[in-house]
Amino acid sequence: MSTMLHSLAQPSAPAFLVLFTLDTMARAVLITVLPLQAYALLETAQSVSVLYLTASAFGLCASLSVPWLVKAVGRRGAVVCGCLCLAVAVVLFSVQTLWALPFGLVLQMFGGAAITICLNLYVLDNVPKADLTRFEPNRMVLAGIGWMAGPYLGIALAERVAPWLPFALSGAFSLILLGYLLLIGVPRARDERQDSGTGTNPLRFVRRFFAQPRLTLAWLLSVGRSAWWNMFFIYAPIYAVETGLGKEAGGVITSIGSAGLFTVTFWGWMGRRNGIRWLLIVGYVATTVTTTLAGLTMAWPYIGAALLIASAFAASIMDGPGNVPFLRAVHPHERAGMTSVFSTYRETGRLAVPAVYSVVLLVFPLSAVFIASGATMLVLAQFSRYLPPRFGRDRKHP
Repeated sequence: MSTMLHSLAQPSAPAFLVLFTLDTMARAVLITVLPLQAYALLETAQSVSVLYLTASAFGLCASLSVPWLVKAVGRRGAVVCGCLCLAVAVVLFSVQTLWALPFGLVLQMFGGAAITICLNLYVLDNVPKADLTRFEPNRMVLAGIGWMAGPYLGIALAERVAPWLPFALSGAFSLILLGYLLLIGVPRARDERQDSGTGTNPLRFVRRFFAQPRLTLAWLLSVGRSAWWNMFFIYAPIYAVETGLGKEAGGVITSIGSAGLFTVTFWGWMGRRNGIRWLLIVGYVATTVTTTLAGLTMAWPYIGAALLIASAFAASIMDGPGNVPFLRAVHPHERAGMTSVFSTYRETGRLAVPAVYSVVLLVFPLSAVFIASGATMLVLAQFSRYLPPRFGRDRKHP
């Protein structure tokens, strides 16, 4: 017990797991509330897609400025800015007006990008490379707690207690994250030394990043994973409302589906034992089948809801390796710059989903969103075949 407490009081793997969990909780309690708020204000799924497309475009541009922010104020300063952006965002969300919502989404995306990039850099500095295949599944399991509890908790608080309460809770998690990071501390000299070359134009790293096939492949696979989860969290609640199941049913679908993240430790172990390539292929194919069937069975809402939950469990297989394909491919001297480029997979996934589906929904019903997402996962299964056969496999397993 004393050893664990000691680890939690300094920059270490357990401490970073706590920080990632707090970041997850800050976002998870709003993940279902926000699309339903947008749907109530705009009244159509296609209009919600346009709103998320606009906000995601600005959010992507803002996230590319994070390296400049890191150079100007250091990692800790960037995390402070990120947490403050999240705090301002929840204030804008609580206003619940159409003018405030897009500004809040942009601030939320920028704040999340700043926190994620800096935490990933801290992990690369403080967690041995050989331990990353264990750290990532543990991170995903703890994230599963947030993603399982958060979606329903946010909706339940808004519907049964007070509409502003989920936003207050999200802001509280952001401030706790900030306080805990400052508590464990990272020596400022090391912080500045590691990032001395980070803050130049991040666009200069883009060409070098995509010139490396392993980094490009890691980014594409992560974009697909991020895009699927964004699709799930935006359109599953709308599915519940459109089919008559109700808002709270949307929270239930997303919460139970997110419980699949508790399986990532098992999938991470399977990846270490047999290699990541086969694991990702299985995950993408299983997600293809279940997501497509969910779209085809919208006429039977409860069957469709069950298939959406099953598709989330299938998508959790893809989360088993986490970001290991990138973390094991990046060169140590390029960590800061390459991490800023790689981290755009989140915003790119957020951007791609509403960009594609705002057009799809002009012509087709909501079911087309799930069918198209299933087809995309099949393409990514093909991409996964380009990973080395033994990639991510522990040496002790023959």
